[in-house]
Amino acid sequence: MLLDLASRRRVLFCGGKGGVGKTSIASAVALAQARAGRRVLVVSTDPAHNLGHLWGRPVGDDVARLAGPFGTGLLDGVELDPESTTAAHLDAVRGTLRRLMPEHLRGQVDAHLDLARDAPGTHEAATLERVADLVESGLEEYDLVVLDTAPSGHTARLLSLPETMGAWTDGLLRRRERSERLGAAVRVLGGRAETEARRDDEIRRVLERRRRRFAHLRDVLTDAERTTFVVVLLAEPLPVLESVELYRQLEAMRVPVGGLVVNRRSPAGAGDLLAARREREDAHLATLRAELPGVPVDEVPLLAGDVVGHEALERLGAHLT
Repeated sequence: MLLDLASRRRVLFCGGKGGVGKTSIASAVALAQARAGRRVLVVSTDPAHNLGHLWGRPVGDDVARLAGPFGTGLLDGVELDPESTTAAHLDAVRGTLRRLMPEHLRGQVDAHLDLARDAPGTHEAATLERVADLVESGLEEYDLVVLDTAPSGHTARLLSLPETMGAWTDGLLRRRERSERLGAAVRVLGGRAETEARRDDEIRRVLERRRRRFAHLRDVLTDAERTTFVVVLLAEPLPVLESVELYRQLEAMRVPVGGLVVNRRSPAGAGDLLAARREREDAHLATLRAELPGVPVDEVPLLAGDVVGHEALERLGAHLT
């Protein structure tokens, strides 16, 4: 299911509960697609920084080559760092505001942004901006963008933000329009400087650019022809329940879910302990299928070795269909 699904999409999200192997599955499918001749970018939004450890090489906030080229195919990766992403986001905001605000208010701008660095929602907004940029540029430069997301609750929150931030920016633009009309009248009556009109124009351009970015991301997220979300889980009670909840949240947000990947399935016929474990796993998967009937499910076996490095990811990819 998974490789076939990825081959027919431009954006693939891999999400689920923490510790279920999302980064391994995302990297394995990305490597398989690169070997099939596609240019692939894998993006990790998980602050746990597993992508670099998995590939055994440094991966940071700048795009790095992970594998290839394989003819026309290649695999690049980037790992979002919350601290550097937030710092870059606030620096960009600071530059814009210092350019737009009167000089005597610049000290207040700096003080406000310094306080905002650790304010609730700042990291989320910065990560969303970065994800929107990477998806937009990724669709231009690559054939497939694979996003290895943070654990379920964070992912659901992040995916709901384009709608929220888009509506918030629309509200700012409406208020900006009213302010501009009032400002134009004041300038006519009082002869205010033309620089204020230019400042109004730049504020509008900044807000409109932000609105377009969020609208584009929202369109991509809800476009079943281009995008699909795969929920990765283990055949255990909590991952099953959390996956059902995540599926329903994504459905409510109109994000298309292509299927489920059950990772590290205990083998059959490998002794009493694993046989008993597999029997319990079967019961949990029966619950999953009852809750989400008709949703495609891939099962990936528990592998003997550690899933680290190119060869291990190829072995894992051989179990994806």
